Amino acid sequence: MKRRLDGFVWIGLGIALLLALFLSPFASTSPDGLEKVAKTKGFSEKGESWKFWKHAPLLDYNIPWIKNKKVSTALSGLIGTLAIFFIALGIGKLIKKTSTKKVILFIFLSSVISFSSTYTYAARPLTTDDAGTVEKG
Repeated sequence: MKRRLDGFVWIGLGIALLLALFLSPFASTSPDGLEKVAKTKGFSEKGESWKFWKHAPLLDYNIPWIKNKKVSTALSGLIGTLAIFFIALGIGKLIKKTSTKKVILFIFLSSVISFSSTYTYAARPLTTDDAGTVEKG
């Protein structure tokens, strides 16, 4: 059973890598829904000015030293897919080694932290008028 599951995981990784490598260069260059709303409502500059994003390893899905945009995007997709896979694999191995009680406690605490921060932001929504002026509610 374990051998069969391992094969399934590696085949899934292979398919994901092929998709990332060959389909990511054809992704739309238009902004996604969140970016479009941020630009329309006038608060996209706040996110772009955050210093953390300036040091992102694959900013805008580009590798700086590769000049060909399609190759750069394809390799960024490949690297990102591998990174997420190995992070998830590592977390899975850590969970497998720890007791069930610790895993449940970890999931509970992380969800409490997540929900408390979501509630804080939801308590003060941003509102805009017809001119696109952003105000805190």
